[in-house]
Amino acid sequence: MFTGLSAFPITPFTNEEIDYKAFERLIDNLVDARVDSICAMGSTGLYPYLSKAQLEQVAKTAVASAKGTPVMAGIGSLRTRDVLENLEAVQHGGVNAVLLAPVSYQPLNEEEVFGLYQSVSQATSVPICVYENPRVTNFTFSDSLYQRITQLPHIGAIKIPGMPFSPENGQANGQKGAERLATLRVLVPQHVAIGVSGDSFGAAGMAQGCDLWLSVLGGIFPKTVQHIIALAQSDNANEATAYSASLNRLWALFARNGGGLRVVAAAAAILGFSERVNLPAPFLPIGDDDFLALEGLIETLALA
Repeated sequence: MFTGLSAFPITPFTNEEIDYKAFERLIDNLVDARVDSICAMGSTGLYPYLSKAQLEQVAKTAVASAKGTPVMAGIGSLRTRDVLENLEAVQHGGVNAVLLAPVSYQPLNEEEVFGLYQSVSQATSVPICVYENPRVTNFTFSDSLYQRITQLPHIGAIKIPGMPFSPENGQANGQKGAERLATLRVLVPQHVAIGVSGDSFGAAGMAQGCDLWLSVLGGIFPKTVQHIIALAQSDNANEATAYSASLNRLWALFARNGGGLRVVAAAAAILGFSERVNLPAPFLPIGDDDFLALEGLIETLALA
């Protein structure tokens, strides 16, 4: 399941309760686009904000609506015990894989993070996608830690930050990203997929040979991301980079709003999938100016 587009939809709320009908509409949109997999509760899906019971119910809803499309769910939490309980909940929900970041309040060291993945790898019956997100977790995986963790059973993929694929971090055509990917290919077992995250870096990551793009944008505009992936994996890789650059106003909107979550939540409202206010407090919707700008971008960029 760790190939192509892994789409990350929001978990929509209304009046502080999960809006399951809106969630089903979002999943239907991804199924219609024939995405390769769905991460029902990634960071965009707010897994740290959901109770164990909610995790299980969202997982069940996603699996039922996915009509056979593989479903992954985030299970991160502050304590290993709670991570294991979340794992049990989403497995009861029928998911095909789990996404695990080393969530923390107090900074974790490498032995603590390794112990977390070791505990989960011993308890799971589905593959684990290792999620590195230093901006959120304040933890960066060393190469030696990647090597150790990916030797554990049930590790199916790693989700790496996209920054190495930025043109600013290397010479033409993402040389730095290619070097980073080559290093990881040596360190991790062949069966472990390598996925790129950070949507503005997705085109370059896929062009350089990443196995999958774990995409926030793909959770609401799957056909747009699929088009970029198709270009990146063809002889038209430069066209993929150019197409991604044409979305720079959208990437700027992401950056201005602290990432993609609030922007794709607004997009879900614009497209009629959910209510305008669709995230739990303390999250606020994007401002009116950005909302209007997003409406214009959806039309002018023909996002789909």
